[in-house]
Amino acid sequence: MLELLRQPWPWYVAGPLIGLTVPALLLIGNKVLGISSSLRHMCAACLPANIPFLQYNWRAEMWNLFFVLGIGIGGFIGYRVLGHPDTIAISPETVRDLKAQMGLTDFSGLLPKELFALENLSNWKGWVFLVLGGFLVGFGTRYAGGCTSGHAISGLSNLQWVSLVAVIGFFVGGLLMTWVFYPLLF
Repeated sequence: MLELLRQPWPWYVAGPLIGLTVPALLLIGNKVLGISSSLRHMCAACLPANIPFLQYNWRAEMWNLFFVLGIGIGGFIGYRVLGHPDTIAISPETVRDLKAQMGLTDFSGLLPKELFALENLSNWKGWVFLVLGGFLVGFGTRYAGGCTSGHAISGLSNLQWVSLVAVIGFFVGGLLMTWVFYPLLF
C-alpha cells in the first residue's frame, strides 16, 4: 500500500478524488471549496482594523482555516513519510526546450531555481517574477472573486457563469504569459 502512495497517481484517479471534495463539503456542512478566501479569514482574525472588507463574522468560516492547515500538515507528513523522488519527471523534450529557449539548467527541485530563488531579488527579473507576479496573482484572485480551486472546481460544478468566465480568463492569461510575455522577458 505504501508503494502505491509513493507513485504519482494518474489524472483519472486524482482528478475525481479532488472533484469529490466539492459534494463532500456540500453534504457535510453546506460549504464551498476555495483556498484564497482563507487569506481573508486570517487577515480578519489577525488584523482587527477598521477595513470594511475585513469586518465580517470570520469565525463562521473557521472550517476553511482548518482545511488549509490540514492541507499543509498533510503535505508535510506526505513529504516526510512518503519521501519524494530524487528528480522530478520531466519529459526530455521539455528539458531541451527549457534549456534552449530559457537557459534553465537546474531541474533538481520542484521549481527552477534560476527563476524562483530568493537570490533573484537582486535583479530586475527576480522582482518581476517574485514580487510583481505575486502581486498580480493576489490582485487577480481578489478581482475574480476567488482562486482557481474555487472557480474551476466549486464554481464550475455549481454551473456558475462567473466561474466559467474566470476559468477562461485564467487559461487565456496563462497562455498569454507563457507564449507572449515570458519570451519577451528572456
